[in-house]
Amino acid sequence: MSLRQPQGVGDGPEPLSDFIGSGREGSVGDQITAWWQRVRNGEMGALPAVGGFIVLVVLFTIIIPAVGGDQTFFTARNFANLTNQAAPLIMLAAALVFVLLLGEIDLSAAVTYGVAMCAFVVLANPAGPNVHWALALLIAFAIGAGTGTLIGFFVARVGVPSFVVTLGLFLGYQGLELTIIGSGGAYPIQSAEIRAIQNSNLPPWAGWAFLVLAILVAAALAFSDRRQRRRAGVPNQSVWIPVLKIGIVGAIGAVAIALLNTNRSLGPNPLEGVPLVVPIVIVLLFVGTFVLDRTKYGRYLYAIGGNAEAARRAGIKVASVKWIAFVICSMVAVVAGVFQASYVGSVDAAFGRGDVLSGVAAAVVGGASLFGGRGRLSHAAIGGLVIAVITNGLGLIRNLPAGVNYLVTGGVLILAASVDALSRVRSGRAKIRG
Repeated sequence: MSLRQPQGVGDGPEPLSDFIGSGREGSVGDQITAWWQRVRNGEMGALPAVGGFIVLVVLFTIIIPAVGGDQTFFTARNFANLTNQAAPLIMLAAALVFVLLLGEIDLSAAVTYGVAMCAFVVLANPAGPNVHWALALLIAFAIGAGTGTLIGFFVARVGVPSFVVTLGLFLGYQGLELTIIGSGGAYPIQSAEIRAIQNSNLPPWAGWAFLVLAILVAAALAFSDRRQRRRAGVPNQSVWIPVLKIGIVGAIGAVAIALLNTNRSLGPNPLEGVPLVVPIVIVLLFVGTFVLDRTKYGRYLYAIGGNAEAARRAGIKVASVKWIAFVICSMVAVVAGVFQASYVGSVDAAFGRGDVLSGVAAAVVGGASLFGGRGRLSHAAIGGLVIAVITNGLGLIRNLPAGVNYLVTGGVLILAASVDALSRVRSGRAKIRG
């Protein structure tokens, strides 16, 4: 497969043109110059979200103690709670990236995982069918796959706008949740394996082992890419670029693990270690990123989002790619539902209903474009963290009206969408000038 990315594809792996500049192809200076030029042209990626995340953390760290908050924001205990809060939102945003890359939308993703988890708790209920939790979970994922197949059929084959199809499912699935749960109220999660996802921690040594393994995998992939470029006879980036990236990620990971490995218990029993959900999320994001960056299907997603008609004329089966994207979205959304059920500890008839737009907000805030062709799963993770920080930080401020959280989140979403639209205009002007 060619290493060169199609023109107009957005925010996938960088095209070779970014590595070629002033005769010093691949040098560190060339890389920095190319990156800054992309930023100036409006292709900012996750840069605004990263800046927003840092600003929010600093603000809450200063403001919460000053106004008499419940606890200090920047503590190991709250940091662990933040990762647990963010995990479902990150996975929901990651699910939506697959359809946002196409310029489509799925308003039913959260209620899809709501229906799937309602079916799960009813089937696994010891007082009811008492189905083994693994089989019940498999059925939940089958519901997600069936929902994605249904959406993909109407969008890709029939031609109904995704907004209309998923809005209809959003409304209809709320009734289906009520039908499945009935008058039983909230069903507690009985499976110890599901509860452990959000309520267990790795041993301190395991967190460090996971970090070392992640660094080794990242280094192996980076240097494998360099070898492939060398064999293909194309310009190679400086070896210091992947080293610098891996070093920064490793340093951030080391600080996070050191913080999470401290005892954060308020009682006599120690509570330490990286929450179990963290490595699970990282592995799933790695797999999804591999699909988007290193497979033909991922390239097709970016190509269709950049220019669907050009992709069709190039021989890409646009309808099939879209159909599969909605199936992936719905199934990954069920993963978010599993995380949310594990975190809350129960499932009721309104499960997932309040998270419908939070996933879209997280993906867009992180840098995924509503216009298609631009976005990465790492952007979804950053956007999920930003929304989680807002929810977490505002929740620690005493006597703050609950509605403020929605107001702030909505304002952040509008701001992110505005940045996306303006960057598109700026990028278009830059291409015309070029």
